[in-house]
Amino acid sequence: MTSRATKLRSVLLAAALAVTATVSGVNPAAAAEQLNASQIVADMGAGWNLGNQLEANANGVPGETAWGLPAVTQALIDKVKAAGFKTVRIPVSYLNYIGAGPGYQINAAWLNRIQQVVDYAYKRGLYVLINMHGDGYKSINGAWLICDAGDQATIKAKYQKVWQQVATRFAGYDQHLVMEAMNEEFDGQYGTPTQPCYSNINAYNQIFVDTVRKTGGNNTARWLLVAGWNTNIDYTTGNYGFVVPSDQFRSPSIPAAEKRIMISVHYYSPWDFAGEENGTITQWGRGATNPAKKSTWGQEDYLDAQLKLVRDTFVSKGYPAVVGEYGSIDKSAFDSSNNRYRADFARAVVSTAKKYGAATVYWDNGNNGQYGFGLFDRRSSAVTHQGVIDAIMGGLASR
Repeated sequence: MTSRATKLRSVLLAAALAVTATVSGVNPAAAAEQLNASQIVADMGAGWNLGNQLEANANGVPGETAWGLPAVTQALIDKVKAAGFKTVRIPVSYLNYIGAGPGYQINAAWLNRIQQVVDYAYKRGLYVLINMHGDGYKSINGAWLICDAGDQATIKAKYQKVWQQVATRFAGYDQHLVMEAMNEEFDGQYGTPTQPCYSNINAYNQIFVDTVRKTGGNNTARWLLVAGWNTNIDYTTGNYGFVVPSDQFRSPSIPAAEKRIMISVHYYSPWDFAGEENGTITQWGRGATNPAKKSTWGQEDYLDAQLKLVRDTFVSKGYPAVVGEYGSIDKSAFDSSNNRYRADFARAVVSTAKKYGAATVYWDNGNNGQYGFGLFDRRSSAVTHQGVIDAIMGGLASR
């Protein structure tokens, strides 16, 4: 191809992206923005999850207030941004808001609301991650993205149609929008990955990448986030069956040596500190003062080794990693010093992730008080745990 032809192709591509962006109501000037792996991780900064909202449901019907939280507001997102967060992950469930096949039409009002909440963050210049969250949980009524279910052909057709609709809706958004294939997808058993379940997870990831790319617009160059078995680091980095999807339909404008696929992992180790709902283990890290309150595993050395695995397996090969969820629940009712260790844990995760080239997104489930992950009051938008927020920002600045 001649240089003149290459230039013409670039002009036509830019014009097409601009038209798409204009139709979607976003800034056409931002449409050409493309960041490489290290740039986007740095630019995403500290992340925060809008948990228990757009993935909430009542009897399989999605609804952002179904789990007792108020409707999401612009004021809340503005407070999150003011606190220093640059990325908002928005978990989304579709469930019974997906119509019958073969079209599998998403409820229009629900898709409109998803876009509205995305815009609360996107139009403030924040990065936004959207996924398919509760559709793969066997414990949820209406779940259907089940990797060990029988009729995989129907599941895959449905999955493709849903992502086609979502990707088309957001095709004009620039690289501040990242799409995430699924969330904690596995067979529901906390053990070694099984087949053919893992092969189906790989197939879902491939369908996701191909489908989003084929919708055109900025989706041809967008960063896409995929995950292995239950977003577990060992089962994603080790020899258990995870396959990074190919990206054959991406834009030719992306340099051949660069990737546009990210790897998602979650980090809640040790679980007896981070998530177990009792007062047995309330302290973490080298600063712990009571050995009886500290787990026998999962301290700084373990955290470092886990994120080094992610770096060695993916980041070193050009695939940036996102710790899409991390955090620890409030056990201060049992130990008045607990919030100090929650802050230490958050600081360490963020700092270590930065060391190994990964972005981090704190899990906030909107619940404050005993066993809550909340950093903000969803009703007043007030900060509830400034110490943990300070630790997150400090961890990001520490290396």
